[in-house]
Amino acid sequence: MNKLIAGLCCLMLGASPLALAQDKAKADEKKPAASMEKSAKGMEKSAEKKAEKAAEKKAEKAKKEPSEKQKAQQERMKSCNTTAGDKKLEGDARKKFMSSCLKGETAGASDKQKAQQERMKSCNKDAGDKKMKGDDRKKFMKDCLSK
Repeated sequence: MNKLIAGLCCLMLGASPLALAQDKAKADEKKPAASMEKSAKGMEKSAEKKAEKAAEKKAEKAKKEPSEKQKAQQERMKSCNTTAGDKKLEGDARKKFMSSCLKGETAGASDKQKAQQERMKSCNKDAGDKKMKGDDRKKFMKDCLSK
């Protein structure tokens, strides 16, 4: 695409003096116009070469290794994506989770939250072992968690 644009620009620049300088009344001026066409073609070829070199430089930059920051971001992206997949998040919930995860806001549960979760697990297990249901279970859980 860049080659095409560069070629068209060179062609337009090369052809514009020809269109302006051409005098239909004099046949002698047509010969220099032909030589200008040749120089326009030469300019077009050099512009194409420059465009090719520029494209090669861009390709080289694209092949370079990612920076440390980019690698860290890629690892964070993989980790957050895996966690979102494990939680089976979809749609807006997944977008919201990914956004907060990539910002580093979801570092995990705090110590206080972990302790509460452990109490909840043990109380729930005890209530299950005692085969409690309904209001009895609610009362037991409330008492157990308040300890």
